[in-house]
Amino acid sequence: MLVPAEKTVKLQLEKRLEEERIKEEKMHEVLLLLDNLVEREEATVKDVLNRLYDVGSINIINKKVRFRPMNRLLKMIARLSKPAFRAVAWRWFKRNGPQLITRWLRTKVSF
Repeated sequence: MLVPAEKTVKLQLEKRLEEERIKEEKMHEVLLLLDNLVEREEATVKDVLNRLYDVGSINIINKKVRFRPMNRLLKMIARLSKPAFRAVAWRWFKRNGPQLITRWLRTKVSF
């Protein structure tokens, strides 16, 4: 037979386990919602990826290459490689983006 203190501890443990299960369920729902959002807003996600590529490629070329003629040449090459980046980035984001965003959001609500 359990002593009242042991009963209280057992009830508290059960309550915490239930809260943890509910939190995990809610975070899974967030993941599903983000998956759905990515599917519905494909064009928007692709536009965001395009702009990130534009800014990132310019920044990295400007940072790494100071020689002006080479800098211009590399920027043209970066523009030509954009369609390949777009295809790879979309597949990668579709597979990994919602999970990464969910993990990041989890860190924002954890104290």
